[in-house]
Amino acid sequence: MNEAIISWLKDHGIKIVIIILLAIVVDRLIDRYADKAIGRFVVRKQKNRDAREIKERAKTLSNVFNTTSTLVLSVIVLLMILPEVGIEIAPLLAGAGIIGLAIGFGSQNLVRDFLSGLFIIIEDQYGIGDVVKIGDKSGVVESLNLRRTVLRDLDGIQHHIPNSEIKTASNLTKDWSRINLDVPVSSSADPDQVVGLLNKISQELHQDPEYRDFFLEAPTVLGLDKFEGSVIVFKILGKTKSLRQWDLTRELRKRIKKEFDQARIESPFSKQAK
Repeated sequence: MNEAIISWLKDHGIKIVIIILLAIVVDRLIDRYADKAIGRFVVRKQKNRDAREIKERAKTLSNVFNTTSTLVLSVIVLLMILPEVGIEIAPLLAGAGIIGLAIGFGSQNLVRDFLSGLFIIIEDQYGIGDVVKIGDKSGVVESLNLRRTVLRDLDGIQHHIPNSEIKTASNLTKDWSRINLDVPVSSSADPDQVVGLLNKISQELHQDPEYRDFFLEAPTVLGLDKFEGSVIVFKILGKTKSLRQWDLTRELRKRIKKEFDQARIESPFSKQAK
């Protein structure tokens, strides 16, 4: 009995150990060098993006590639080990074809998930760290793979969305973002005075050392945009780096409030504060 075990270990056991060890080494090498190669590829193809976006894009591609390569390598190792333990793989492959056909009919959604996820990644529709709106859900992309997209909204709620269910995805931080601020004031205000103040505030914010690096273009006051009952609405637009539009918009609102109070320009907000 012992001799049979020792003989099997010599003939097959050592081979199995070598196969597993080689697979681990190959998997580690793929992970290591694929990360570097993908990082260089992303930097070369997306020179106009900032460092954060390039890093997140490379991370997304690396995760998908490494997961897929590990799965393929695991299947290859399993097929190499089975004959060593006395299991013929030819009948298994024939049976797997029949089983796979049956499973295929029940896993059509999974296949659609993978195909949709593949196109999302190839087309770079969005990546980890982007802020997106998918259907009625919006938030930061926490995870992305071939099967599903995971969002985290402002309330901290995590949403898992199968890729095949994504019909429209709106990326709020793709390449660049925009300040789109409506400023309502009393209809009794002088439009020229309001435009002058808004231009002054916008230029001061754009030139502020704390914020100027976040802008791609100086904010522009488009002027009187619309009438809404007893107020008139002015619009400000400004091109910013990705994810910076909300910080800059909040700072702009704060400065507008202070300037309007000093100039005694009434707005719905100042009336509510009284």
